[in-house]
Amino acid sequence: MSSKKTREKKDRGLPFFGVGKILPFIKPYRRTLIVMVICGLLGSVQDIGMPLFQRYSLNHFVQGGTVDTLGWFIAGYLLMIFTQSAANYVACEHALRVEVSINRDIRNAMFSHMQTLAFSFFNQNSVGYLHARIMSDSSRIGSLASWSLMDTIWHSTYLIGSIVVMFSINAKLALFVVSIVPAVAILFSIFQKRLIEVNREVREINSTITGNFNEGITGAKTIKSLVIEDTMIDKFVGDTSKMWDKSVGASRLRGLFAVTMNFASSAALAIVLWRGGYIAKEEVGTFSLFMSYAQGMMEPVRWIIDAFSDLVTTQVNIERVSKILETKSDVTDTPEVIEKYGDSFKPKKENWEEMTGDIEFRDVSFKYPDGDEYVLEHFDLKIPFGTNIAIVGETGAGKSTLVNLVCRFYEPTEGQILIDRRDARERSQLWLHSSIGYVQQTPHLFSGTIRENLLYGNPDATEDQIMRALKLCSADEVIDHVAGGLDGDIGEGGDTLSTGEKQLISFARAILSDPRILVLDEATASVDTIIEQKIQNAIDTIIEGRTSIVIAHRISTVKNADIILVVKDGKIVERGKHDELMALKGYYHNLYTRQYEDEATSAFLG
Repeated sequence: MSSKKTREKKDRGLPFFGVGKILPFIKPYRRTLIVMVICGLLGSVQDIGMPLFQRYSLNHFVQGGTVDTLGWFIAGYLLMIFTQSAANYVACEHALRVEVSINRDIRNAMFSHMQTLAFSFFNQNSVGYLHARIMSDSSRIGSLASWSLMDTIWHSTYLIGSIVVMFSINAKLALFVVSIVPAVAILFSIFQKRLIEVNREVREINSTITGNFNEGITGAKTIKSLVIEDTMIDKFVGDTSKMWDKSVGASRLRGLFAVTMNFASSAALAIVLWRGGYIAKEEVGTFSLFMSYAQGMMEPVRWIIDAFSDLVTTQVNIERVSKILETKSDVTDTPEVIEKYGDSFKPKKENWEEMTGDIEFRDVSFKYPDGDEYVLEHFDLKIPFGTNIAIVGETGAGKSTLVNLVCRFYEPTEGQILIDRRDARERSQLWLHSSIGYVQQTPHLFSGTIRENLLYGNPDATEDQIMRALKLCSADEVIDHVAGGLDGDIGEGGDTLSTGEKQLISFARAILSDPRILVLDEATASVDTIIEQKIQNAIDTIIEGRTSIVIAHRISTVKNADIILVVKDGKIVERGKHDELMALKGYYHNLYTRQYEDEATSAFLG
């Protein structure tokens, strides 16, 4: 049996469609739900009572030819309308409150939980998948717990109540009217199943179109440079044509569904007219009551089936949300560590020891959670405080592994990583991360202003500290080019800045946190030579008084490192100082010589 079939079988076996998994999000609003249910029941009872008022008015005032109780009738009728309106308003207001509250709570819980998960989770799940889980799935769950519940209560009450009233007045005629309900329910179920399938197909095609549309925008330069506009257009038009076909098919099916529903209502009315005509001679009000109930019963049947279908389909949404919330991080702090140091959201900084910056790998073996081969095996390395260690190798060689382990983005499979002579797992992740400055190859800035981005590095930084950090890496020049300076908006992801400018701001942000351990992950690989030179000029000053780990794209920039680790095919093949490695005439020597020749050739041709 395939994994997909196994998962589907497991989902079908969940008790009550997995609703128990979302009860923790529903329980805080049980009082609101109770008020919603009571008001929904009250509104439904009023709807059941309306035909009884009509029956009384036709039998007493019209057929009886008297108006002796007209005043009381009008007062009672107005009271019922007012009560019904008030009940429906309160029910709808509470349903909406429950929906948006549950949506908010689920999204907050999912987003907060994802902040605690290790990198392996994000490597295995795409942004689009996670976005859909947080936004779409939570929305479906919120709607199920509010509107679907209220509609089910209202329509079930109306259906049961109208049947009870009809049987209490004329059981034989009621039996004829009710006999059509099972047939209609079966017919609606068949239509509903097919409609769900068609709508799912439409949503899938719509997702494809959305993806193609995003690619057409984000990849506009690539499309033009490759001259593939016609190819992209043909692909997009093909998908929209499929969308048109499926949408038209779905519209036809919905139209047939509506016609069938109208036919069912007409059939119920026909039964009343056929079997209830004789009643009209004696009690025209009773005849009107049966006609009202017969016509009104079909809509509740449809809504109840819809609600049940929503419950079935929303089970998938519940499972997806639950899967994320139940995902355990590959990197976790023990209860004892959390008790002393706190967690990422409630740190106990008063118990945090000051970090020195000593790092030691002690008999470390490691393989990635989704990998089969060991990247490190029985690896030992001491990095005393203040050491400048460089990691070099070709692109894709696995140079970031050591950094990922030092930063506790991953845990070692075997062995220990010591920070200040203690196993890193004996202190909290936040304690460690708060003392690490990390500059990535691809800089990431948040939407907002430059000042806001810098303050992520140190929320309490003063204006002088901010300017000092900017000047230290020549990022102060960036401020002059931004309208509004430090408080100028830089757009989503810092899109108004060049890659080099974003890197300089990212560098300044890391410096502003005054880290004991500084990590530069190919920080100059994506910038031009001018920006690279500015960063290089600052590095020698910045790394003083810190333990620094530099993942280098160009070997010439790390010749003065205290230790150079050479990585090939994910494994460290050489280590030592520059002169020692060159003397070996090994892999490092070949790398350096090749890069030196390439740079010399480029300089000559340039």
